[in-house]
Amino acid sequence: MNYKFWGWECADVSAVTDTYRNIKTPRDLYDALSFVWCEETCAPRMRKDWTPENKTLGQCSITAFLAQDIFGGKVYGVLRPGGNYHCYNVIGDCVFDLTSEQFGDEVLDYENNEEQFREVHFAKEEKRRRYEYLREKLEGKC
Repeated sequence: MNYKFWGWECADVSAVTDTYRNIKTPRDLYDALSFVWCEETCAPRMRKDWTPENKTLGQCSITAFLAQDIFGGKVYGVLRPGGNYHCYNVIGDCVFDLTSEQFGDEVLDYENNEEQFREVHFAKEEKRRRYEYLREKLEGKC
């Protein structure tokens, strides 16, 4: 399959948990989430722009922390105009961003960004709920 997310070429790290027995690599996670991402998992401020054609819009932090649960590693964030962070994953030398497609042709800088922590992101109740919803939908799929 030809993937479009940033870093897909190196996204072959192995899962550190067997919670999702069909998810062995980040590419497997992307495949599964392609059927799970929806308007309800999109960040509220972006929902009016969410479409099935742009399914990764507003999904970055909850997706990155879910990928961290499955593959380990760290979550980092690219500071965006407006002060929000776009989250992505780093596992050893492997850097990947499962939700990069939402930016179209814009290329983000994945170097020298701040580490992101779920305690900070999930201090927002709505974000924690979206993460839990995404995780539950994924468990039902896998």
